[in-house]
Amino acid sequence: MQSEGKGSGAPQKPTGETLGDLERAHFSDLLVRIATHQDRQAFAELFSYYAPRVKSYLMRLGADNAAAEEIAQDVMVTVWRKAGLFDRAQASVSTWIFRIARNRRIDVFRRTKKPDLDPEEPMILPAGVEAPDARIEAMETETRVRAAMKDLPEEQLQLLRLAFYEGLSHREIAEKLDVPLGTVKSRIRLAFGKMKSRLEND
Repeated sequence: MQSEGKGSGAPQKPTGETLGDLERAHFSDLLVRIATHQDRQAFAELFSYYAPRVKSYLMRLGADNAAAEEIAQDVMVTVWRKAGLFDRAQASVSTWIFRIARNRRIDVFRRTKKPDLDPEEPMILPAGVEAPDARIEAMETETRVRAAMKDLPEEQLQLLRLAFYEGLSHREIAEKLDVPLGTVKSRIRLAFGKMKSRLEND
């Protein structure tokens, strides 16, 4: 018969198992309880730990405070609803939740279609009420813009395509091309400057 442990009553940590391992196992257990029993207490604990971390992560990706808060709330609701899809053999709870956060942020960004560009840039300011001849003028302007873009170096042209046609933010472009964020911003501004000069000359 095994004797019962005495003393502090704290569980003995298995040999070779780190605090990080125990923490990951604990959060995995919480998700299982949510998936199998809709355990609100388990979800409350998971929420209090991950919600602020997800919000900080989203803000590092470029979301403002309000958007990060809203997306983080949405992510945690998804965690509650999709807990049954979690597989601890495939990924840790952190990896699973932050992947949901990243995908949700991309979805929100694509819906809003707001590239991270200078809001005062004339080429992207909203047009006024369309006049009868506005369509012809717009077509002529588009032709001139396309002609001006052809004069840009390929590296600058690539950035404009990613910003306007794929709707990526400066930060996402930097991550996609593996270049510094400052380099992306400076090249896009340089491209705008060249195009603006060309259009003014025309």
